Amino acid sequence: MPQRVLIVEDEQHLAEGLRFNLEAEGFEADIADTGEGALERLLDSASHYDLVVLDVMLPGKDGFAVVAELRERRQFVPVLMLTARGRPEDVLKGFGAGADDYLPKPTELAILLARIDSLLRRSSWAKQQPKHDRYTFAGRTIDFDTLELAVGDRTLQLTLMEANLLRFLIEHEGKAISRKTMLERVWGLREDTDTRAIDNFIVRLRRYIEKEPARPKHLLTVRGIGYRFVAEP
Repeated sequence: MPQRVLIVEDEQHLAEGLRFNLEAEGFEADIADTGEGALERLLDSASHYDLVVLDVMLPGKDGFAVVAELRERRQFVPVLMLTARGRPEDVLKGFGAGADDYLPKPTELAILLARIDSLLRRSSWAKQQPKHDRYTFAGRTIDFDTLELAVGDRTLQLTLMEANLLRFLIEHEGKAISRKTMLERVWGLREDTDTRAIDNFIVRLRRYIEKEPARPKHLLTVRGIGYRFVAEP
């Protein structure tokens, strides 16, 4: 059965060109030209899409709002976000909202198809794995398969990139990790990025796991370098 892709793009010639090329590769492809139209399709229980190619600049709800609402509704279809400028700050904003990958516009078709194939393979592989990827510390449990963080009687939903950042810090427990290293190793950003962009993610993670976010005990700031994770202070 062909895999289905939803193209969310308001420039008709770009959307039609992409649909033509995806169908030539054996996919089924539909088009939505607004954020609201995309959400209507994606949240319809009768519809099923294997992947979304999502432009950031849309009339009405933009791409950031679309992917954020999908994740809030617990819809975790892989999302490849297209950004006109490709600024690192925009990329981080997309990852923060819940996107899985990004490409700057315009991009070469071969690269776009390769990224789509990679996302679909990762998604298929993840579904086949046994569900036991958890980490527990100080009464908190992170389920990296469902992207859920259990704190007491609360269950919080993480974005994929929040979970990846937390996993990276946990894997290097006790070590001071620079912002630059996190940007490169977690998000693959090697451009001239404002490394303070990582701080927004740390602030959110502290709200999730710290009893007193203003006085953290697990996600510690290492002055002049970055951050350090401590499981049991």
